[in-house]
Formats: sequence, structure tokens, C-alpha cells
Amino acid sequence: MNGMAVDSSCRPAYEAIRSWLENTSHDILETKRLDAEALFRRIGITFAVYFEGGDPERLIPFDIVPRVLDASEWSFLERGLEQRIRALNAFIKDVYHDREIIRAGVVPERLVLQNDSFCVEMEQVDVPGDVYTHIAGIDMVRVGPDEFYVLEDNCRTPSGVSYMLENREVMTRLFPDLFARHSIEPVSHYGEELLEMLSTVAPPNCNGDPTVVLMTPGAYNSAYFEHTFLADEMGIELVEAADLIVEDL
Repeated sequence: MNGMAVDSSCRPAYEAIRSWLENTSHDILETKRLDAEALFRRIGITFAVYFEGGDPERLIPFDIVPRVLDASEWSFLERGLEQRIRALNAFIKDVYHDREIIRAGVVPERLVLQNDSFCVEMEQVDVPGDVYTHIAGIDMVRVGPDEFYVLEDNCRTPSGVSYMLENREVMTRLFPDLFARHSIEPVSHYGEELLEMLSTVAPPNCNGDPTVVLMTPGAYNSAYFEHTFLADEMGIELVEAADLIVEDL
């Protein structure tokens, strides 16, 4: 999602950023970039890569030039993304229940029933609130002034939101004047909204406020930083499988 228009001019949403960059020396930007890396290292904002050799802990990529969406662009995308996620949720419910989309010939049966991810145990299972897609990570790219493509829908255990939240926090620390000049949508309430959503899908036999925990495979998982970050943001326990028991009620 770059700031250039088709004719290589600057898109209107980036005019203020361009002015800021033109009036900020390269040395200052480089110093701020190094400051950001130092903050990431001190806080421990990393992800693990175990198959490339060397130190598996990597800092998250950090671009000092922000991606900008103006209010009208975001409103357009927000409506489309909400519609898409509702459709994905309806699709998952359908393939585990009536399979109308298969009977209508829209999706071939083999692509669903022979898919390695199809869970036979979930057939005809009703879930609280009919919510199957609790968290969705939609990867997008801008391909034109008013055109966006979806690259991938991540609806199982999408990761990465903690890096976005920490990126915003670091940017506000390093460039408070830039944020002071603009009206920017906040993102700091994400943890509260996530906890509220998880609480609303508690089992029907849950009496009172549900106990919400975040389950992690452990410290050697590539997304362990995110697990600890989100548990802290929501004020809930971070647990592993050995910490849990199943009671047949």
C-alpha cells in the first residue's frame, strides 16, 4: 500500500507524510530507526525462525514510513472486510451442517470433504453464537488508487496483531509530533475487544463470567511473544496443555 499514484505523483493521503519526510533529515530518520530496533530488542519484540540457521530470534520488520489510509478508504475497506468475514463464517457453518454451497455446485464436494483440514468430529456440532471465525487475519495489497486485492484469509490462528500494536506504540514514542498533527484511529483497545469477543462465545452452561485463558504451545513456539503480549493485554492467564483439565459435566 504505497503512497504513489498511477502517474507517480503523491496520493493525497500521503501529502502530509511527504512534507514531514522532506523536512526531516536522513540522519534523524536513521537515528530513529536504530532507536526503534533498540526498543524492540529491549522489549523483546521478536519472532522465531528455526529453519534458516543462526540465531532463530528475529526482530520484526519495521518501516519508519507509515502506511496511510484516509477515512473514506478505511470506511470502504471496513465494510468489505466485515462482509467477507461474515461470509467466511457462514461458509464454515454450512460445510459442517447443511452443505447448501456444495449441493448448489458452487464448491466441489471433494475440495471440502477430502481437505486435510476438514474435521469430521465437527459435523453437526453447534457452537456458541454460531461463531466459527473468532479472529480473522486478512492479508491485503493495494493494486490501484481505489482497488485492493485479498491475498489470503487466515481464519484459524492468525498471528501478527501484537507486532502491529507494538509498532504503533514505538512510532508514537519516536515521532510524537507526527501523531499530534493528525487525527489517527486508535488501536490500543484491541485487547479489550478481543477479551469481550471471547467472553461472548462461552458455552451455554457457563454460569456467571467465563474464565478466559490463552493457550500456548510454549516458549519455543514462533509466536510466543504474541501469546504473552495478548495475555497481558487482556489480563488473563497464559497456559499450556499441562495446566488444563477436562471435566465431563
